[in-house]
This record gives sequence, structure tokens and C-alpha cells, in this order.
Amino acid sequence: MRRKTRQVKIGRVPIGGGAPIVVQSMTKTDTRDVKATIAQIKRLEKAGCEIVRLAVPDREAVKALGEIKKQVLVPLVADIHFDHRLALASLEQGINALRINPGNIGSKEKVKEVVRAAKDRAVPIRIGVNSGSLEKSLIRKYGGASPEAMVESALRHVGILEEMDFPLIKISLKASDVLRTVEAYKLLGEKVDYPFHAGITESGSLVPGSVKSSVGLALLLNLGLADTIRVSLTAPPEEEVRVGFLILSSLGLRSHGLNIISCPVCGRCEVDFFKIVTEIEKRLFSVKSDYTVAVMGCMVNGPGEAKEADIGVACGRGVGVLFKKGKIYRRLKESEIVPEFVKEVKKI
Repeated sequence: MRRKTRQVKIGRVPIGGGAPIVVQSMTKTDTRDVKATIAQIKRLEKAGCEIVRLAVPDREAVKALGEIKKQVLVPLVADIHFDHRLALASLEQGINALRINPGNIGSKEKVKEVVRAAKDRAVPIRIGVNSGSLEKSLIRKYGGASPEAMVESALRHVGILEEMDFPLIKISLKASDVLRTVEAYKLLGEKVDYPFHAGITESGSLVPGSVKSSVGLALLLNLGLADTIRVSLTAPPEEEVRVGFLILSSLGLRSHGLNIISCPVCGRCEVDFFKIVTEIEKRLFSVKSDYTVAVMGCMVNGPGEAKEADIGVACGRGVGVLFKKGKIYRRLKESEIVPEFVKEVKKI
């Protein structure tokens, strides 16, 4: 059961308050390279990304924000570290939300200056606590970046925003350690009703990062402690979005596209099955449907094991058979398996 929270809106996208869990990502281009950044955001939009965060390291990056925003549809969040003036300038460029890091943004007065400007524009602020950049005083107090230290860091800044009657708050508490991250969210969830952005930071490359993120986010989602998620991977950001939606789909929380199932392969397989599955997934990724599609590596178990699939293909020596609900209806040459199967899926 999801915890009950207030709701904020990032652009047109509602966060918390019973809204669907939102999948977001972050650009990996140099924000100052407007053309490359817009191109990457458009790919993210195509992948279904609902919010995009951009690094804003300097004034040149701030200037790029305005031009980028004009040419994309998805709401944009400015990621600010060290210099609160970059947050102020980003607001002037029409950014949809801010992310500030309590561990490095500066004094209370600087935070207040940012809050005043955000309040004037009704722009939400994410208080983004990161275990690797906690305030030194908290590190000394707790002997390290413990869940309790992360929570206190967040609450210090929540307090500043609340003093200024600023309710448009979202919070994240990220560490690269799964259990520490989960414990931090559990502790904070007992103290505030603001929506949470969740993720495991610095989780790794595509495979290990997906595994670690899946474990951490599954725990948080099962506890109702996530209103928006990012899968942080050393990989193209479109992969982050894909993995994010797969996590939500696996837990029955959101459906974003086809449910593609495939067998693990055994010695009976007589085709280049890995290549076939990869190509089918690539061609069908953008199809928005809740159908189940099966790709099976042999004739022995194919239609039988996948009889509940809406449509499937089972591969044999130089051939493939198409089936619907376990019943074979068409045979294909091996060279036809991918293009003809994709065509049949799109028909339904």
C-alpha cells in the first residue's frame, strides 16, 4: 500500500497524492551542447520518460536551458550543486523544478533566496540528499553517512522550506547501498508526508546496475515509499527508462508496453536465439500495448509453455512457427522470423 502524500506537479506531471508512479531519467550529454542534449531528450521522450533532469554546472549551461526547454515536451529539472545562483538563474529560464543538494548548496540564507524565487514561480524543489556528500557536521555526529544522518540532513532543509511556507517539496535519500537507502526512506516516511523520489545511486553498468536498482526499488515500492523513480545506470538514459518501467510492470504497478517473455535457452535451440530476441525487443520496444508476447527457442516446449501469450513464435532448425494462445497458425523460414513476427504483433 502506497503511503499517503501531498501532491506536487512538475510541469504537467503529478507526483504523489495517489498519482501513478513516475519514471524519470537524467541527460548524459553536456548541457551546454544544446543540439546533443535536445536529441537525447527526444529519445527519452520516445522511450516514455516523464521527467528529465539536467546537470547545470555553470552559467553557460543555464543559458542553454531556455533553448532546450523550447524544443522539448517533457518537464525539465535543473540539478544544482555548490552555487545557489545557478538555481536562481535556472528559474529565470523557466525550468519546471529544481534539485538542490543540502550537503553542498551553501548557507541557510542562500537556500532561502532560492526558495523565495521558486515560491514566486510556484516551482517545486527536490531536496536531494546523497550519502556521498552529507554535511560534515552530520558525518561527525553519526560517525558516517548512516540512514539517520541522511534523514536529519533532509529534515534540516525541509524545516527551512516549511519556515517559508513553501509546500512544493519532493525528497530523495540516495546511497549506493541498497539496505541503507531503504532504511533511510523508512525512517523519513514516518516523519513527513511529502512525495519521495527513489533510486539507488551509483548502482553500476547495465546488468549489475539494473539488478541492484531492481532489488532496491522493489523493496521501496513494496513498502509504498516511492512516488517517482530513477534507475541510475552507467548506460544510455533510455535504458534507465526501460528498466524503470520493467520494474513497475513486474510489480503490477504500471503497464507501459508489451510484456515480452522469452525462454532461457537450452541445448535444443538450433538458431541464433539471442540475436533473434534482442532484435525483436528492439523493434517492439515502442509498441504501447498490454499484450503478452512470447519468443521461445525450440518447438518442444514453445507453444505449450507460452500458451497464455497472446502471440508467440517458437524456433526450430531453420524455421519458426507462429502461435496464438498456444495454437500454431503459421510457419516461417528462419530469415522471416524477426520481420514477420514483428509484423504480426503490430497487427494485433
